[in-house]
Amino acid sequence: MKKQNQKGFTLAELLIVVAIIAVLVAIAIPVFTKRLEASRETTDIANLRSAYATATVAVMSGKKDITATTMYFNPNTSTGLSKSEADATKIGKGTVYPGGADTATLPSIITYTSTTAAAGKSIVISFDGTSQSAGKVNSIKFTT
Repeated sequence: MKKQNQKGFTLAELLIVVAIIAVLVAIAIPVFTKRLEASRETTDIANLRSAYATATVAVMSGKKDITATTMYFNPNTSTGLSKSEADATKIGKGTVYPGGADTATLPSIITYTSTTAAAGKSIVISFDGTSQSAGKVNSIKFTT
């Protein structure tokens, strides 16, 4: 009697491998989602800090083009500021779940929490209503 060559894997072995892969995927998806949310929050915070720096430089250097009490952040212009929201860059990433980014170190004039609806929004900068050359930045936040 001739012995048959049994090459390959049995159905049970294949099912065990599939089950192990399914468990690994089930563990990895929440971790990946949390990291993705944290990176979105970090991006939003970095953009708000950049808008803060741009507005502070504009005020301290006495830019004459700050003619409104409300301006919008646009990193694609020479001053970084736009007078209308239509000209502003919509750079908000937004989050669905809190990602755990550190917002405690933000300056008090920047408004941002882990639940801020920032997706597709632009950044609005409010200046005080007095002379802009001697004025100050009042608040920085995403548009509503």
